[in-house]
Amino acid sequence: MTAFRVATLTLNPALDLTVRADGWRRGEVNLGQSLHLGAGGKGVNVASFLADWGLRVTATGFLGDENPGQFEALFRQKGVQDAFLRVPGPTRVGVKIVDGAAQETTDINLPGLAATPELLAELEARLDALAADHDAFVLAGSVPPGVGADFYARTVARLRAAGRFVALDTSGAALQTALRADVLPNLLKPNIHELSAALGRPLPGEDDVLAAARELLARGAELVTVSQGERGALLVSRDETVRAVPPRVAVVSTVGAGDAMVSGLVCARAEGLSLADAARRATAFSLGAITRLGAHLPPRAELDAFAARVVVETVNWREPMRQDA
Repeated sequence: MTAFRVATLTLNPALDLTVRADGWRRGEVNLGQSLHLGAGGKGVNVASFLADWGLRVTATGFLGDENPGQFEALFRQKGVQDAFLRVPGPTRVGVKIVDGAAQETTDINLPGLAATPELLAELEARLDALAADHDAFVLAGSVPPGVGADFYARTVARLRAAGRFVALDTSGAALQTALRADVLPNLLKPNIHELSAALGRPLPGEDDVLAAARELLARGAELVTVSQGERGALLVSRDETVRAVPPRVAVVSTVGAGDAMVSGLVCARAEGLSLADAARRATAFSLGAITRLGAHLPPRAELDAFAARVVVETVNWREPMRQDA
């Protein structure tokens, strides 16, 4: 049996500058406790987590040719195959202010480098080449200037036609367009606010969230995972639904928590885990991510300990009542 290979796509990577400043106040001079600069972007984070677990990973997308050092060092360290296209200019910087006292993170994301039609055509050719020997693809993050909101939707259709498993983790117009497409990803992992915005309707109760997930499953998705922060996540497949409730842990930074959850779900897919065990794995990855800075998993013994503390409950779904009923 050949090793399960995963490719991640990051159209809009960033150098993440994370500053810890407990109790900081807007408009005032604040004292920071620490600073961390590292390669980031949702797909880059996913590649890092997957490599930590031991999967064979290739990372692609657009990377500025003026400041690739942090990314190249990360890929060498983790053994990730670097298939990024180099784009003229610097990769953007994303500033993250972590308030440990309030358990909050404030993000300031700058726009990315603009992509040209020529670069997009080159990227599509690279994805086609990767589809020849990679089992799964994770498409993650925002789209930069020059990339249409339909890019993910078209890429999902292209990769699924090639018989590949596709996970999508994005938001805004890119997610909305992907959810309206004829071909949906195998795996979707929005948070509840992203899902509500993409569908254009409020999801006030759990039954409403489950109804939305089941609509997507009926149209071709295989697993919809809706993350709800410290309340955990709902995992909805065609046959069952579970709720994963995490234990309380000391949070260092919430940056990358969602990316870690996606990574755990992909690892679970690679190993053929049940939905309940996939929920434990994904939640353990997320817990591992928030207890340290940067996209790095703790040792397996620590992840196993987290997984053992995750409460997984079977959810019985009821059709929500219509407002005009």
